[in-house]
Amino acid sequence: MIVLSRLCIATVAVILFMFIGRVPGIVLTGSATQIDDYHDQQKTEPQQVTIILERVYLDGEISEESILESYWSIENFWAKYDQWQLVEMDEDKMVFRKIEDDISPLLKTNGYFGLTDNGVLTIFNGRPGGSRIIQSFFQIDVKKLESKIQEELLKGIPIKTKDRYVEVLETFKTYSIEE
Repeated sequence: MIVLSRLCIATVAVILFMFIGRVPGIVLTGSATQIDDYHDQQKTEPQQVTIILERVYLDGEISEESILESYWSIENFWAKYDQWQLVEMDEDKMVFRKIEDDISPLLKTNGYFGLTDNGVLTIFNGRPGGSRIIQSFFQIDVKKLESKIQEELLKGIPIKTKDRYVEVLETFKTYSIEE
């Protein structure tokens, strides 16, 4: 798996070199002076590319961060993003993706488990009721729930950690209505 990953990185590096090598006004097949000028320019001006970092969380949320990256060495550039998967690339933009083994910051700060009017276990942005639905899971047989648990779901169960997220889903899966 690591060997295949390194091979993919090497292939992408070659492709990136091909894109970076296309500098207007410089013909690499020209004279030695032109090639020397090109290399001198490479040493005095860093390369720039727009980097989009996508983080995909367990709850389905995707965050995006955009950076204008300057670099002198392609090796250092790839080392910086070795934990990311390259998913898209063109001459001036690269998109990297990482699957996070965690819930999104949105859920940690404002996510609540609750029930919709028709008894579907749902995550809300804020307490259930007038709040925006983030994700819906499965319908629950509300008649089987203890009244205390029903009240908790109506008020909203806060989600602060991945463990709490998994625990609540596992707990209520046993009350799901199979279709």
